[in-house]
Amino acid sequence: MEGWKWFCWSRGVSYDAVPPEPESFSLPSPIPEWPQSGAFAKGRICIGELEVVQITNFKRIWSCFSSKEKSKGAVFYEPLEIPNGFFSFGHYGQRCDQPLHGFVLVARENAEFQSVADLPALQKPLDYTLVWSSDDFTEESHVGCGYFWLPIPPEGYRALGYLVTSGPNKPSVVEVRCVRSDLTDTCEAHELMIDMETIFPELPCQVWKMRPSSRGLLGTGVSVGTFCCNTDSTSEDMLNICCLKNCDSSLKAMPNLEQMHALIKHYGPTLMFHPKEVYLPSSVSWFFEKGAILYKKGIKLGETIDSEGSNLPLGGTNDGEYWIDLPDDDRNNLVKRGNIGSAELYVHVKPALGGTFTDIAMWIFCPFNGPATIKIGMANFPLNKIGQHVGDWEHYTLRISNFTGELWSIYFSQHSGGEWIDACGLEFFGGNRAVVYSSKSGHASFPHPGNYLQGSEKLGIGVRNDTARSSLFVDSSTRYQIVAAEHLGDAVEQPFWLQYMREWGPTITYNSRSELDKILSFLPFTLRFTVENIFDSLPMELYGEEGPTGPKEKNNWVGDERW
Repeated sequence: MEGWKWFCWSRGVSYDAVPPEPESFSLPSPIPEWPQSGAFAKGRICIGELEVVQITNFKRIWSCFSSKEKSKGAVFYEPLEIPNGFFSFGHYGQRCDQPLHGFVLVARENAEFQSVADLPALQKPLDYTLVWSSDDFTEESHVGCGYFWLPIPPEGYRALGYLVTSGPNKPSVVEVRCVRSDLTDTCEAHELMIDMETIFPELPCQVWKMRPSSRGLLGTGVSVGTFCCNTDSTSEDMLNICCLKNCDSSLKAMPNLEQMHALIKHYGPTLMFHPKEVYLPSSVSWFFEKGAILYKKGIKLGETIDSEGSNLPLGGTNDGEYWIDLPDDDRNNLVKRGNIGSAELYVHVKPALGGTFTDIAMWIFCPFNGPATIKIGMANFPLNKIGQHVGDWEHYTLRISNFTGELWSIYFSQHSGGEWIDACGLEFFGGNRAVVYSSKSGHASFPHPGNYLQGSEKLGIGVRNDTARSSLFVDSSTRYQIVAAEHLGDAVEQPFWLQYMREWGPTITYNSRSELDKILSFLPFTLRFTVENIFDSLPMELYGEEGPTGPKEKNNWVGDERW
């Protein structure tokens, strides 16, 4: 036993001190009783031959962390309170520096589904393969060790997760089930949970969160909530597990129109603009009514757009033949500044993760996007042109569990990228309504106030994204319009302007290097090369004025959010 203590101490691993159990996260306020209809928020979802339940109660099995950097650690759990007749697919894991907030799915065969297959949907594994262990390979060193086991499925079946034990004995084969191959879908690693080699240098193993490869509005992949591990970066170990597939195209667990309104009323975030924001949002109809002009390539005179956008060219693709511009009279500066009193969020509701979750994408329109400010160390350089353009469409997306109606996470769109933030990392403002902070001039979305750099945070060089609390906000729980929900068929009528697939602003080409070269000229020669490389890595949208396309032309309209 003393040998094991020395093994831990020599690697900076705490042996005697067990990391504190992460506290379970819960939303600030109770979830209301949703309008009753269909299978939404009923606790169980049928995905064809399988009925699945989301488990969020866990018992800790094993944890590991560095005594030097406790944030570099992970905790592994087994699911608790599994309903009778349901079976687990594997265990849950997460980083140890955040509240416990996760799920795994358990399943049973759907008795109401008439299968044409000869084999049952679920089968016990034949055995387990030991994939990794923190044991130092001596018989006496079992206490405090972790062991990762991969189920060996019968022929024609797939494993969906790993199991963790704190001792060397294999788990029982009755503990989990494997799934018939045709009921599964491919998955991919998308977030590194822990690199074990940073704690156990001689024992490489990377543990990853998983997500379905098939995602978005048409995706059938269902996340099981388990993790995967890889002991060799050149191998395909992580491909040994998969996710479930929703074989029921009816998407019965998706919310209806009444339930969608209830969700938005309860969870709709407060969209907060910077107190010094000049270029505020407006409604699309206000923008049109104040003189926005539609131009066609090759024609000098534009056409004013009616308030509904019914005279816009609808459908097609962004072929460069049309664009929208600000009014060409004395209303130009007025329209640039927007009208926050008229602003509203335009909502697209769509299935996520095979219909087990609902994505509520909330779009905001600003008539103008202001120029950027470059930060280099302690110095700030406001730019005259770079970053500005007519028309700005930004959004954030709420992801809701269709098992319970619980807000699970929010996607914050940030220029050409963005990030998912779990509910436990959000700032709430009045019940279960989060705050979304819009950055000054550029309108990117962030979860907390502060200064975010687009470039190199480490070096303090990049484009500033300043966010702060203010009295300039839009309450998306009341000021919204549902503009699309394809799963409801014709129940939601899409506005004319949503079918406009061209640009909402003109393309203007100019020599952006002149402004950047002026900044570089102020810098010490030794710093110029580094700063220039960071400039070159920024999105091309910063280096010329090009109006964005509307929401329906974005990749995430049908696909999943980027990450």
